[in-house]
Amino acid sequence: MNPMMLKRININPKIRILMISFVLAATLWSIYGQVIHFDFVNFDDPLYIIQNKHIQSGITRDSLKWAFTTTYFGLWNPLVWLSFMTDHQLYGLNAGGYHLTNIILHLFSVLLLLRLLNRMTGAIWPSAFAAALFALHPMHVESVAWIAERKNVLSAFFWMLTLCLYVYYTEKPAVKRYLPVLFAFMLALMSKPMVVTLPVIMILLDYWPLKRLKPQKGNMDMIIRQLKEKAPLFILSAILIILTLNIPHERDLRQLPLSLSLANASVSLITYLTKTLWPHNMAVFYPLPDSMPLGYVFAAVLLLITITAAVIITRKRFPFLFVGWFWYAVAILPVLGIIHIADFAMADRYTYLPFIGIVIMLAWGISRLFANRETKSRILFPAAFVFLAVISLITWRQCATWKDSTNLWMHALRVTKNNALAYNNLGYTLFNQGKVKESIECYNKSLEITKGDPSAYNKRGIAYVSLGQYQQAVSDFSEAIRLKPYYAPAFFNRGNAYKELGQYDKALKDFDDSIRLSPYYTHAYNRRAEIYLKTGKPEMACPDARKACEMGDCGLMKFVQDKKYCR
Repeated sequence: MNPMMLKRININPKIRILMISFVLAATLWSIYGQVIHFDFVNFDDPLYIIQNKHIQSGITRDSLKWAFTTTYFGLWNPLVWLSFMTDHQLYGLNAGGYHLTNIILHLFSVLLLLRLLNRMTGAIWPSAFAAALFALHPMHVESVAWIAERKNVLSAFFWMLTLCLYVYYTEKPAVKRYLPVLFAFMLALMSKPMVVTLPVIMILLDYWPLKRLKPQKGNMDMIIRQLKEKAPLFILSAILIILTLNIPHERDLRQLPLSLSLANASVSLITYLTKTLWPHNMAVFYPLPDSMPLGYVFAAVLLLITITAAVIITRKRFPFLFVGWFWYAVAILPVLGIIHIADFAMADRYTYLPFIGIVIMLAWGISRLFANRETKSRILFPAAFVFLAVISLITWRQCATWKDSTNLWMHALRVTKNNALAYNNLGYTLFNQGKVKESIECYNKSLEITKGDPSAYNKRGIAYVSLGQYQQAVSDFSEAIRLKPYYAPAFFNRGNAYKELGQYDKALKDFDDSIRLSPYYTHAYNRRAEIYLKTGKPEMACPDARKACEMGDCGLMKFVQDKKYCR
């Protein structure tokens, strides 16, 4: 319905917001509803949920303790683990339930953003357009359709809630209104460290649209007031930053030279903008280049400087451009990879919260191009409708790439170049489908791109074992171990290959090493026990079988007890 028509029939603004909220919810569901029929994908989902015994146990005293103390995957985000535990109690390992939770969190964030922008500005239609673009843009599919990316949609919900409570506080500052802001921000920090920039975003909103930073004689007083008001929030952010930077990484990530990090950050900032305005070639993984053309870097830096200078110069006339641009730049700063170690160039999911800054620039900037209200209504409304319809169609199609692991990685290979990880993970998917030779071809292509990837050698070795080509398997496992001397799975898998070749002494040594490197490797205890049985040492098999049983695999323990090997 045309906004001028709504005005003429005098619909109450609250009812109008409810109507817009309903349309947004219905549209969002019509696009994202398909993902509840999708499966887990073999990219972090297994490690986060399927193979995570803490998630499998549901919410217990031990699992709660683990959630609040673990730095699994290099992050401290206890609320993410609690949300997965809750999902597991509700849905078991039915992926659809986990997808549904992501959709609901995304929807709540959309509705809170609509309320936030409308309450701050009183401009209902720019607020509605901004919320709709946030809800429906294809760059956000990764955050919503990927179960393991729960931290993004969960932290975004608390980010929006914190800002809504903050606006409520600014209307009548008081301690009792400030404490909920502090609590909501703590919940956001417990969901994802990226939200540490939120206090800076609050200061930007104080400038526009809240207009709490009016230049007066007492500018120093204003600065002191801002610092005192935001100090508890900045302290919490600083604590989490220090914690995150000191967490050891469990993955083998690539440490970039500072020059390449800065170059990649500059190009990524512009690439994100390009994909926001022209969403294309979106993939779950963008390979990190070995080098970057100087021309690209120079053009990106020049464009960034130009935009920044323009929004600063025009800040008094167009404060929304200033706030929107710096929202984008500040919010994305923690994930640009300047300081952190990374093994990828960029990620669509990183734009989820920073994206709001760009939509603020678009929503209020385009509106200012038309002075006449009638012209705005006649041109902008249908144009926005068509644009959102096109965006929604692209998003609907992008969702389909997350149907399963095969679709996900084949799509990534179509839209990126030299994507070793995509070949690696597609190979693993094909292997699990029984397409062993095809999986080996994928591993070969992966290793052509990245010769030093121990994971690809390990997986190709497993494929060779399934074909009975044990000597080739041993060669691949040995190369994986050479590249990564503490790689417990490669020791275990090479032990299996030696076992099949009848080289029991070598197999025992490898199982010893895999247990030394990973004491909770259940299968290694059982395999070592099997060799002890084969070599006539049943008394040594019993302790290993018992240890494996303590960790949940009692098959071999029952056998040795029946044979009365345990005394």
